[in-house]
Amino acid sequence: MPPMPELQLIAIDVGNSCTRVAAVSDTSITEPVSQSNGDLGAVTEAVLRHRETLSESSPRPIVIASVNDAFADQLASALSDQLSEEMYRVGPDLPVPIKCELAPETITGVDRLLNAAAAFDVLKQACIVVDAGTAVTVDFIDGKGTFHGGAIAPGGRMQLQALHEHTEALPDLEFTAPDADAFGRSTGQAMLQGVHFGIQGLVRTLAEQYAEHYGAYPTIVATGGDADTLFRGDELIDRIVPDLTLQGIAVAARHAMASARDESSD
Repeated sequence: MPPMPELQLIAIDVGNSCTRVAAVSDTSITEPVSQSNGDLGAVTEAVLRHRETLSESSPRPIVIASVNDAFADQLASALSDQLSEEMYRVGPDLPVPIKCELAPETITGVDRLLNAAAAFDVLKQACIVVDAGTAVTVDFIDGKGTFHGGAIAPGGRMQLQALHEHTEALPDLEFTAPDADAFGRSTGQAMLQGVHFGIQGLVRTLAEQYAEHYGAYPTIVATGGDADTLFRGDELIDRIVPDLTLQGIAVAARHAMASARDESSD
């Protein structure tokens, strides 16, 4: 059987507030960048720049995964006006290569499934994936690579925004790590302490619950824009992988390529 051709593509992860773009060449994710969804032009320009880093001698498809379909549709339209490359959406065009054990009719965010697929593709063992972004998700994948779902909670910025908007006196804050003090000695520090350690406690409690149910303590992988702020130096977290969703897009594309190759050889 001839060897698999090298995979190359532009991976685009459209989140709720930001879009992350990277070039993928074989197993390498190259210089991922993040742009606000409020600037369609900047996101489009990031795609064009990454496209130029890939070889013109092979196809350079664009693969979009999205939890914000309104912005993803705008981006796809803008890109189709400027590029001739094939464009695929994860879900409708490319399935995520992971089994699921969920309630009937459940619709799960494609980012959660891609994170799970990417983590299991590397670890090949039971794991917990924590995605700390606009929302915080804590999901369990068993030792056979089956996604069992998990928990969804407001992320750090969302919690701080809710505290500000639904009270008279609490300030509007950016989400950062609190000071290294046992006590929040100002209103702002008290808010940061509550949100930061509340999320850490949520993850710890859920990890213990999943481990008790599974009968073993899984490897815990953290990703998302706030993962480093929340979990740097936390002994509970085994790995922080900032670009897990982009890696999941590459895994989905690789599986689709392999499936197409197998079908053509039958």
